[in-house]
Amino acid sequence: MTSFIQEPLLWVLLVVLVAAALAVLSARRTNLALRRGKGELERSLAEARGEIGRLHLRQQEMGARHAHDVADVRADAESATKAVLKSAMGTLQSLAEEQQLLLDGLLKKYGNDAEVLGDLMSVDHTGSQFSRRAKGISVLCGGWLGRRDGTATVYDVARSAQGRIKDFGRVSVHSQVNVAVTSKAVEPVAVVLAELLENATNYSAPGTPVEVNIQAVPSGVCFIVDDAGLGMDQETKDRAATLLASDGTVDITSLGDPPRVGFAVSGMLAARYGFAVSVGSVSPYGGVRAVIRVPEELLTTEFNEPVQAPARVEPA
Repeated sequence: MTSFIQEPLLWVLLVVLVAAALAVLSARRTNLALRRGKGELERSLAEARGEIGRLHLRQQEMGARHAHDVADVRADAESATKAVLKSAMGTLQSLAEEQQLLLDGLLKKYGNDAEVLGDLMSVDHTGSQFSRRAKGISVLCGGWLGRRDGTATVYDVARSAQGRIKDFGRVSVHSQVNVAVTSKAVEPVAVVLAELLENATNYSAPGTPVEVNIQAVPSGVCFIVDDAGLGMDQETKDRAATLLASDGTVDITSLGDPPRVGFAVSGMLAARYGFAVSVGSVSPYGGVRAVIRVPEELLTTEFNEPVQAPARVEPA
């Protein structure tokens, strides 16, 4: 017994065993503590993720509500702006019509005086451009065009449109079609054709020709406008196609500064009166070809003498 107690190796072994046992116990306690800590962390992480999800959902709800509020404010502002512009353009249209009647009287009175007649024609041409722009803005704001009492031949419609642009001298009109446009469509088609002619002259070199060819097609008549400009890039074509396919509503704040209203006005009038407008194909001169297709329902073989009558506003 004494020798067992005095044996150093046995004591070392005993100490090692005790230390190992203590280490195992400590490791178990540490492992249990780590497991408990891991469980708590996992629960905390799950709670945090749940809270993040709730915050994200709340953020989405607030974002949607904000977007809806902004859309409402913008719609109210757009509506108010259009109402003011519509009223103002209505007044300007009435003044332009009064001026036209006055000029018609002066042209008849001084028609034999070449010098006075030339000055009056210049004033009349400027007034026609002003009236076209006022009508376009009125249409964008929900207003209606003035309507003439009688029909007009397709040639007369094209000539009327030609007289409403600045560089009217660059435009030539060719027609072999012996039909007329119904009274309700005369002014809309003339306004749209004038907008296309304005674009054609503005975006082609000064002095280059702009042609209007009126052709019969199986579904009606086409007014074909060809210019010798640089053409349109794909982005411009896409934007034009979108505006020309408008369902009748256009955000006027999206038309630029200064606003480019030609395609927007054309699309709205085409949708309202039942004809079609397209641009983007290449003209024989390398520029742009624009086409107005007027269906048979808006055509007639009954002709009226060209008249200049005060426009009447159609009911909304």
